Amino acid sequence: MSNTRAVPDTSVSSGAFANLLGMLPGVLLLFVVGYAGKFLEQFIARYGKTHHLVLPNIEYVLWAILIGLLISNTVGVPKIFRSGVATYEFWLKLGIVLLGARFLMGDIMTLGGLALVLVFVEIILALAFMTWLGKRFRLAPKLVSLLSVGASVCGVSAIIATQGAIDADEEDSSYAIAAILALGAVSLFLFPLIGHALHLSDQAYGVWTGLAVDNTAETAAAGALYSDAAGKVAVLVKTCRNAMIGFVVLGYAIYWASKGQASGVENKAAFLWKKFPKFVLGFLLISTLASVGFFSKTNLVALGNLSRWAFLLTFAGVGLRTSFRDLSKQGVRPLMVGVIGEVVIAVMTLALVWGADRAFHL
Repeated sequence: MSNTRAVPDTSVSSGAFANLLGMLPGVLLLFVVGYAGKFLEQFIARYGKTHHLVLPNIEYVLWAILIGLLISNTVGVPKIFRSGVATYEFWLKLGIVLLGARFLMGDIMTLGGLALVLVFVEIILALAFMTWLGKRFRLAPKLVSLLSVGASVCGVSAIIATQGAIDADEEDSSYAIAAILALGAVSLFLFPLIGHALHLSDQAYGVWTGLAVDNTAETAAAGALYSDAAGKVAVLVKTCRNAMIGFVVLGYAIYWASKGQASGVENKAAFLWKKFPKFVLGFLLISTLASVGFFSKTNLVALGNLSRWAFLLTFAGVGLRTSFRDLSKQGVRPLMVGVIGEVVIAVMTLALVWGADRAFHL
């Protein structure tokens, strides 16, 4: 009988530890940039108060994004920071999950019914218009599909999910992502200005932003730039859109498979579960626990603060991950389709929200 003892394989655990260690510099950079944005907001406010000056109140959200944009488009983000900076999507999802503590289920149900109707209408109209527009500009068919999904459902996440489902080229995916990211950056500056010019309520602005801005990170930022209340509503409505990813991607997968240009979907339920954004379930779980009194008031305050810190890292990542040099290399026609499509979708959703607000008092 052999006395040889099996030696535990530590390669997996050591590799995971190395990956986590490699992310640390980038995560620290996210924290520094985000905190710098918060510091600038508070410093300007204190300076104006001390010297009796009326200075513009620029939210930390915008400062964090601007600092990130300045770094990424001047010196660039060195390789050592990139894996950590890429975790901004994790912080975004964590922030949304924790945000559930600030929403009772009654609030979600009150907003959710109307928001869900508007989400369905937005997705149908946006898909139809973007498909028509892409064909008019004679873009590659699968590129049209990627742009349509990105503009109607959930930005970069939906594009990546759809790319694998319809066997699209990585180049087409890069074009679509570039267009969506470029327009998302612009929305951060334009949407709050338009909202204030039209005197939209926090609720109406939040619903509009949740419907019209594609990437969840930019949605959260554009909402927070208007007000804290508008930011909460924007994230909630955007979460409703995110929940539709699996269904829309499944539809495109079946369509392209029927043309023999994508792999068939054998198990539709498993496909939906794979594509479904799990952080939506986390948001609903935390909200349910908050609604039944599982958390104390101290717990709720702590969860709310953690959510804000997670979003702070997210907003820093939005700026650090946006390179105008890279966007300019992706070609003109996809960007033109994206610009025209996003403007039409923004106007269309604004009209929907305006009408819903007058009829149902958002």
